[in-house]
This record gives sequence, structure tokens and C-alpha cells, in this order.
Amino acid sequence: MDSQKEALQRIISTLANKNDEIQNFIDTLNQTLKGVQENSSNILSELDEEFDSLYSILDEVKESMINSIKQEQARKSQELQSQLSQCNNALENSEELLEFATRSLDIKEPEEFSKERQMLQTLKFLPVPKAPEIDPVECLVADNSVTVAWRMPEEDNKIDHFILEHRKTNFDGLPRVKDERCWETIDNIKGTEYTLSGLKFDSKYMNFRVRACNKAVAGEYSDPVTLETRALNFSLDNSSSHLNLRVEDTCVEWDPTGGKGQENKMKGKENKGSVHVTSLKKHTRSGTPSPKRTSIGSRPPAVRGSRDRFTGESYTVLGDTAIESGQHYWEVKAQKDCKSYSVGVAYKTLGKFDQLGKTNTSWCIHVNNWLQNTFAAKHNNKVKALDVAVPERIGVFCDFDGGQLSFYDASSKQLLYSFKTKFTQPVLPGFMVWCGGLSLNTGMQVPSAVRTLQKSENGMTGSASSLNNVTQ
Repeated sequence: MDSQKEALQRIISTLANKNDEIQNFIDTLNQTLKGVQENSSNILSELDEEFDSLYSILDEVKESMINSIKQEQARKSQELQSQLSQCNNALENSEELLEFATRSLDIKEPEEFSKERQMLQTLKFLPVPKAPEIDPVECLVADNSVTVAWRMPEEDNKIDHFILEHRKTNFDGLPRVKDERCWETIDNIKGTEYTLSGLKFDSKYMNFRVRACNKAVAGEYSDPVTLETRALNFSLDNSSSHLNLRVEDTCVEWDPTGGKGQENKMKGKENKGSVHVTSLKKHTRSGTPSPKRTSIGSRPPAVRGSRDRFTGESYTVLGDTAIESGQHYWEVKAQKDCKSYSVGVAYKTLGKFDQLGKTNTSWCIHVNNWLQNTFAAKHNNKVKALDVAVPERIGVFCDFDGGQLSFYDASSKQLLYSFKTKFTQPVLPGFMVWCGGLSLNTGMQVPSAVRTLQKSENGMTGSASSLNNVTQ
């Protein structure tokens, strides 16, 4: 009897244990189901956000394309309207002449006809102007301006004005039939040359053509001419910037909440992702987590030009285009209330905690308007105070092959400071900003005044020797 009771007790104990296991398994399934539901809800929410972002980008592209089409429509409509007006004037003149000739046919008396013939002989018809010839030798490209000069193949005193057309291109030689940009027109030019100034050279070349017009009609276009307009164009590399910097193309602004906001957002996403992934791994045997949620926990770092984002107190952002040769120039303008900023160049190997001018891999001038006003050149943690006023715009000249980095007052072209070194690897434009903002102007040629100053400056760089004695 006792043995039967013990056996029954063991059975009851086993059933109780199995019951607990089943209850635990049910709880696990409920937790897993809840996790899947929450995970799916979060994924759907993120999917909605991503599609909203895509829709926004598509709307921007659509708006840009619509504006381009409207501008091209307006340009072509204006040109066609001008041609229509010229043709209407020519038609009116032809109709008057035809009416006059018809009346002349009705004349029967020889004496009256001779008078009409004399009047017809006195009429002078304007010929179609011949195509001008652009002289590439007389054309000049300098200081982000282009002067185009042309001449007529033979003298024509009936010319009233010229029409010059130009467009940017990245193709050398003759213009292509289908180029990526449209012709822009400059009308009513009275002379045989014209200067386009204040250009941004964001293409390798520019095409030009011209035609002559008299009071009646426009002539044929000249043979097109291609002029070189190379210059350094770069934007700010947002992937390298400090989280406290808000970067947009050629502008950077200090954002004191940027780092905390983005870090908290990323931490929140990572924590959510890790909770759900862990839950699924613990309570399912062969369940497959959502690819979207898995990617948050195990997402590889974004490609950032093979370098880390600046952090700590290095409020820095680099340009996205490396300088490997040649002479280049760009300008920087700071906001009026900017408390501290630096402008210069650095190697790509500049550490993510390194500040511009504090290592032997960066060169800069630094402006400090906080507590006390200072203006100095910095390199390899050495400082040279500059006894000049801080200009509104700073021009940066980099001669990679000559190993020279110079800073100028962009308005007066006064030399502020010049480094003489030897660059052993490509350099990137570098910028530091704290409590303020900077805006860049790129696509600029080296100004003629700077080229002239460089010739005399090469013999006057002794003042910078204290910052240039480190072998690179």
C-alpha cells in the first residue's frame, strides 16, 4: 500500500512539474507574441517614416524638375516670340513692297512707270548678316570672369547688335548635340566683346557662340568655342562632422543639442532592438527575427570616407574633395556672432579627437571671440599671434606642389599668414566652429591679385618659420 502511495505521489509530483513547465511555456509564448507584435508595430512605424522621407525626396526632385522645365519653357518661348516678332515685321515690309509692286503693274503711262521704277531702284534691302568669328586668342578667363571677343569676316555697317550664348559643360572640344545644359542668352550687345563676371566655375569648360543682327533679321551662329573653366569645387562632408555641427552642402552651424539628440535617438533604437532580439532568441527555437530589427542591433558602421566622425571637443568637419596637386582657392565667411572658428587644411589621417592646428597633420588660422579676442596661426600645437584685423571673408590659397598654404583678406587680398611646408599626402579643407556658423564659396579660380602676391611672398615667409620646422 505504501509503495502504491509513493508511486502515486511521484506521478502527482511529475504532473505538477509538467503543469508548471506548460504554464512557463505558455508565458514564454505570450511574451514572444507580445514582442513580435511590438516589434512589428515598430517596424511598420519606421517603414512609414522611411517612405515619408522617400516621398519628400521625390517631391523635391519633382519640384526641381518642374522648375527646370518651366524655366526652359520660358526661355524657349521668349526666343520663339522674338523670332515671331522679327518675322511679322519682315512680312509687313514684304506686304507693303508687294502692294507697291502691284500698283506699279497697273500703271499704263510710260512716264509714270519710269518714276515708279526710280523709286524701286532707291529701295535698299538689308542682307542677312554673316556669322561672326570668335577669336580664342583674344578671349580671357580670369578671376571667375570670362571675356569673349569676336569679329565679322568682313565689314558690315548695317549690324545693329550681337547675341551671345553660353553654357557650361564637362566635355572638351565641340559642343555635343545633346548636352546636359541649355544655352543662356545675352542680347543687345553693341560691341564685339563681352565680359561675364561673378561666375561660379562648377564645370570644366564653357561653350560660347555669337550671331549678328541688323534691323531686319539675325544671322547664323558663329562656330562654337570652348574655354576651360576649371576650379576646385567641394562640399562639406557631413559623414565626418562632429555631431554638434549641422552641415548642409557649403554651410556649417554649431548645434549644441545635435550630439545629445542624435546619441539618445540611436541609443533608444539600439535598446529597443536588443530587447526584442534577445527575447526572440531566448524563447523561440527556430524563429527568424525581422531583418529590419536585426539590422539595428548588428548594423555595420556607415561608410564615411574611410575615417571616423569627429568627437569630443574637436568640433570639426572636412571637405569632401582631396587636394592632390595644383593651386586652389576658396573663401570662408563667419557669422557675426561666431565665438570661435578655424579655417585650414588637414590630412585625412587627422584623429577624431584632434583639433585643427594642434597636430603636425593640420594647418589653420584660428579666430576666438569668446572672453578675449585672439587671431592666430596654428600648426603642430604651436601658435603664432597675428597682428592684423580679422576680415569679413577669409581667402584660402593652397599650392600643393609648392608646399604653401596662405590666408588672405578676401576683399583687399591682404596677406594674413603663410605656411611653408611639404605636403606628403593629399589634404582636405578643414573647418572648426563653435557657437556660430561658417559659409563657403567654392568653384573659384585663384585671383590674379593672389597670383601676383605669391611671387613676392615666396621671399617673405620667414615669419612663419617657427611653425614650419616639423618634418612631415
